[in-house]
Amino acid sequence: MTEAGYEYVPEVMLGSCAGVVDPVSVWPLEGRDRELDAWSRAWSDQRCRSAVIFGSTGVGKSRLAEEFLSRAVDEGAGAVRAVRAVRAVRAVRAAATAAAATVPLGAIAHLIPAWVDMSDPVTGFAAITEAMAGHRPDREWTVLIDDLHLLDAASAMLLRQLLDSGGIRLIATVRTDEPMGEAVAALTRGDAVHRVNLRRFSQDQVERLLRAALGGPVDRRTLHRLFAASTGNALYLRELVHGALDSGTLSCNGEIWELADGALATTPRLTELISARLAAAAPAARPVLELLALCEPISLADARAASSLEVMLDLEDAGLIRVRQDRRRTTVTLAHSLYGEALRPSLSGGLRARKLLLEHIERVEAYGARRHEDTLHLATWRLAATGTADPALLIRAAALAGHAHDYEQVVALLDALPSHEVTCAIQTLYGGSLVQLGRWQLADKILAEAQALARTDSERVTATLVRSCNLFWIAARTSEALQVNASGRESVTDPAGRRVLAMIEAGFHAVSGRPARSLPLLEELEHDVLQAPDPGAWVVAAMCKTAALALVGRTEEAIDWARLAYAGHIRVVDKAVGAPHPTSQHSPLILALADAGRLADARKVAENALTEMVVADIAQTRVWAAVFRGRVEWLAGNVSAARRWYAEAIAQGRAGDFMRPMHLAWAGLAASAAVLGDLRAAHAALAEVRVHPPMGLATGEECLGEAWTHAASGRLAKARAVLTDAAARARDTGHVTSEMLILTDIARLGGAKQVAGRLGALAQRCDGAFASARVSLAAALAENDPEELMYAADDLEVIGADLLAAEAAAAAAAAWRHRGRPRSAHAATARAEACAARCEGARTPLLATVQATAAFTDITAREREIALLAATNARSKEIAETLQLSVRTVNNHLQRVYAKLGVSTRRELADALGRPAAYPVRSGAGGAIEGEGGWG
Repeated sequence: MTEAGYEYVPEVMLGSCAGVVDPVSVWPLEGRDRELDAWSRAWSDQRCRSAVIFGSTGVGKSRLAEEFLSRAVDEGAGAVRAVRAVRAVRAVRAAATAAAATVPLGAIAHLIPAWVDMSDPVTGFAAITEAMAGHRPDREWTVLIDDLHLLDAASAMLLRQLLDSGGIRLIATVRTDEPMGEAVAALTRGDAVHRVNLRRFSQDQVERLLRAALGGPVDRRTLHRLFAASTGNALYLRELVHGALDSGTLSCNGEIWELADGALATTPRLTELISARLAAAAPAARPVLELLALCEPISLADARAASSLEVMLDLEDAGLIRVRQDRRRTTVTLAHSLYGEALRPSLSGGLRARKLLLEHIERVEAYGARRHEDTLHLATWRLAATGTADPALLIRAAALAGHAHDYEQVVALLDALPSHEVTCAIQTLYGGSLVQLGRWQLADKILAEAQALARTDSERVTATLVRSCNLFWIAARTSEALQVNASGRESVTDPAGRRVLAMIEAGFHAVSGRPARSLPLLEELEHDVLQAPDPGAWVVAAMCKTAALALVGRTEEAIDWARLAYAGHIRVVDKAVGAPHPTSQHSPLILALADAGRLADARKVAENALTEMVVADIAQTRVWAAVFRGRVEWLAGNVSAARRWYAEAIAQGRAGDFMRPMHLAWAGLAASAAVLGDLRAAHAALAEVRVHPPMGLATGEECLGEAWTHAASGRLAKARAVLTDAAARARDTGHVTSEMLILTDIARLGGAKQVAGRLGALAQRCDGAFASARVSLAAALAENDPEELMYAADDLEVIGADLLAAEAAAAAAAAWRHRGRPRSAHAATARAEACAARCEGARTPLLATVQATAAFTDITAREREIALLAATNARSKEIAETLQLSVRTVNNHLQRVYAKLGVSTRRELADALGRPAAYPVRSGAGGAIEGEGGWG
């Protein structure tokens, strides 16, 4: 219940999967708009007699053919209703099969009338043609045949005759590269045939299909895994999703669908399909298929050692293997990852797997293991075959896996290392890999051991660096991280080493609440990473420096430095022990680009970074990128997208136990849900905000969720009070861009006059187009100047801040209407609606202005005042106390308002005003928000 005493029923949001009861019971047709449009254009021409869909197994030919048939029937029925002379469409289905092909006319026997004598095919065909073409001139038959390539010749000849006579139209599917007789092939050729070459889904199409089927978005890693496993094959995708749902490994947390770690579950149907494909291979092909399942990719020479070249050619022709040229080396892989999943269970732990692996190891070692990755492969294969491997080989392989950011592999290799081989360097590598996997508690234990094993200053610095970063970035234990860093610095005697750890401490302070105080030391960082005493420390400090520059308003410097930092990180990726993936440098770059007003650039960088992180499976960095992507969408006003990205960050943070980003992510989710009108989700998110430790980055912004939840509940004075306190904290800690963001929201919620001056002063310290646009908006709101509001809308729309632009135009419309300028008000309203249409259902007090001011045209000032309060679900007694009127007077005014607007309840009144029942509305003059006593 709210303060006003009514129960709030949340709207089901586009980005939420809460409430989904039976996902994928019926899969929708998605991603085939182009094929459907082309078919509709062709089918509307009566000269087109056939539509034939070509494609490989499982791409969705049958589903699309059914849609064609359904639309053909619907369009025919519609045409008959509109024009009586048009022929009705009757749908008939037939499935060609290998068994039916052995019987003449077997596939379409049910189409032949019982009275037709087929003892003489010539007279029989003629009779069928007459029956279907001439018996009912008002009816047209449309025949759908699945797997046309399996049709027998007699059936094909009959269909040809029926098509030529105009008795039928044909919709058919053909499996690509399958042989077919000439009579059947003739049905697929000619000017009267509309040919569709159906391809597998792209990743974007898979994302849309999954969202439609599941009723909500999937996280980026889940999308990548399902797309990679299905390769865009619609049948495989559907079975993988069903398998994951049945096993419970695909689930929704109320906001987003995500797959659990581990192998993808399948269904009996998918297993049968894959097994049938593999069973079609000759027995001589089994050894190479099994070897590929265990060791792919392998060289063509190694593949030929297991099977002959002829066998390899047959496997390639059958689509079971793929052969690629990699510079001077020809490699062989299985054509589909699911083939390996099907083959490995029968090999797991058996003598045959051991034999295949050891023979392959012997071949690779005979070549001299010359390739860079051979060491890693040999160690992995030996462990799989025998459970042990040479310690030196394990150590070298673990180092290679670390450079490749394959942290699971690092852990697996070092777990097999005998305890007497452990050194400081090995424990640091081991602990650093656990850090990246989110296993921070075990990582801290291992890294403490590494510190104890350190014998040189260099080892002490590296172990201290990795351990303190684990406590800071993963566990969100800032004070412990600083203590570990300080203790480590005391143990180091080398001045260069002490300076490295001092730089790390400054970086921690920069992103935990003290950006301005930390920058002087961070600005001493070497521009050339190769001149830095410790590359790992340099890349971490460089990342923090980008964030600090952005937070204090030096966004253009931050952008330039971030690009230099990324280039430097790439140069030392194999030397920076314990450092995150190079794409980590993009997270603060996203922050800087957004605050500079370059929202489109920020979105592009975020998209590219997230894609790279998902492919590389870099969980920690992906969480941060998702948080900052959510912030970009929030600033743009795409609140549904913001909600989706904050939800993804939370899901990934939970899965990997990454604590530090969670406070900001939950706050962002709360703010997004509130602006979308989903107060239940907003309050749930706020409860999570309170139990996760604040991180200090972007100080004050963690209060946006609380503030906008108050605003969505009609408590604008409380919302402004929360934001005012948040702005003061941002000011005290030197977060210039965060303070500007918060002050702008205060202006949007009715406090423009109080904040316009401070925003102007901050703009002198903050570069980028966003700063000046925010100042213009606040100043125009404070003065209620419609012309200046429209200029502000122009600036904000150029930036891509569509919600702020919509609000500026809406406020201008209200001001124009109040001044008796309806034409100008209409133009401003149209502008506001166009910008708001790009904001995915956002609801704010300023946006409510457009419909509310239009609705109030014939209402007196007192009626308007009472109506606005009533629309917040305030009771008549509460309104009477607020306005110092009698309850009877309030009710009399309300009855007149109801009569003028044609409504009968407070909920209908709120709907008539075009806003959620909790939102007050901006008045026509003075810049105040009515419904809470002016500025409160």
